[in-house]
Amino acid sequence: MSSDWRSADTLRDGGVLMIDDDSAAADGSELAAPVSPRMPYSERPVARARRAKAHELIERLVAEGRVRITDPDDDEVAEWRRVVNYAKRHGLEPAGKRIEKVPYVAPGLELFLADGPHPNARGQRPKESGDPVPVPSRLGNLHPIVTALKDDERRRLIMPSGLRRRSLLLLQGLSAEAVRRGYEVRKAHSFLHPREGGVDIAVDGLAYTVSVRQEFPQSTDPDRSSRLVVEVAHGLTDRPGRWRDRKTRTLEEALDAVLGEIEARAAQDARRRQDEQRAIAEREVRWRAAVEVAKEQAVREQLAQALREEAGRWQESAALSAYCTALERRIGELHGVADEPALSRARRWLEWARAYARSIDPLSDLPKMPDTREPTPEELKPYLRGWSPDGPERRGGR
Repeated sequence: MSSDWRSADTLRDGGVLMIDDDSAAADGSELAAPVSPRMPYSERPVARARRAKAHELIERLVAEGRVRITDPDDDEVAEWRRVVNYAKRHGLEPAGKRIEKVPYVAPGLELFLADGPHPNARGQRPKESGDPVPVPSRLGNLHPIVTALKDDERRRLIMPSGLRRRSLLLLQGLSAEAVRRGYEVRKAHSFLHPREGGVDIAVDGLAYTVSVRQEFPQSTDPDRSSRLVVEVAHGLTDRPGRWRDRKTRTLEEALDAVLGEIEARAAQDARRRQDEQRAIAEREVRWRAAVEVAKEQAVREQLAQALREEAGRWQESAALSAYCTALERRIGELHGVADEPALSRARRWLEWARAYARSIDPLSDLPKMPDTREPTPEELKPYLRGWSPDGPERRGGR
């Protein structure tokens, strides 16, 4: 056996099996195909398509300011969210800008560029090192909402008395500081478990439920069972909203951060509300413009229908006049052949026919512009391109 022959089992280079060409030819076997390295995710078709969509989205946002997706299905909404997430993960957002998503006439979606980093980004969350919120040491001179919680022992804050007292003091400190800052404290509108107690803090009419509860009510560990949690109801946000006792900071020291989070959410929600109101106003303008165009087209159809009817009468009159001419010629041909009574009857019929043909001829007198009327909602629908004739918040035929 030649020394040039080597075992295929022992020839490997970088994990790729190498087979001697002469050896493969000698035994008649096929050459082994090299094992291709796995394609990176970024080069796969799905990733390339999403990258292209993300670049296109950024270009549109820079050029147009806002991109609105109307009447998408669930798959479309999910895909747009993936595209936005791709753009965020890969740093495609313009410097100093971030992509924001807000609902747009459900189930639509509106995308726009907002200034600065996301409020939930690291370094953007409410600081916990501000001025501490005063927490009273006794349950006296309470806010009316906290008083109601204190008196409702059977249905609210069902926990050991020491923890219940601390929970009420925390809620009182939070409520007093909220009032001092000019906010309104209300009865909690969200459903709360009997183990919880809470209040609503309203900033510029936007209410946020803050609750206190025992974190581990079933624990037999004294340390764990004595822990409390303060929480701002999650709602539709992805912002942080839960605080616990820590070794370096108690819940009493975190109340400023709780109020800071409420203020941050209120600012965010106020901007979203303004955007939604602006979107509604813009939709109203577009709807009114669409209705005006539809009215013009509907009135045009009224005139076209009148024209078709006139043309139909003219054609009928012309056909009848031609018939009268032919009848007159026939009467002349039969003069002296047919009996006189028959000819007389034919002449009377000819006279009436000619008069009728003239009466329906629209060109007997000069035509005038037909009168038009206000189109009905049903007449507008074919020209509204999906809008409803009843208002901008309803879509016709969908």
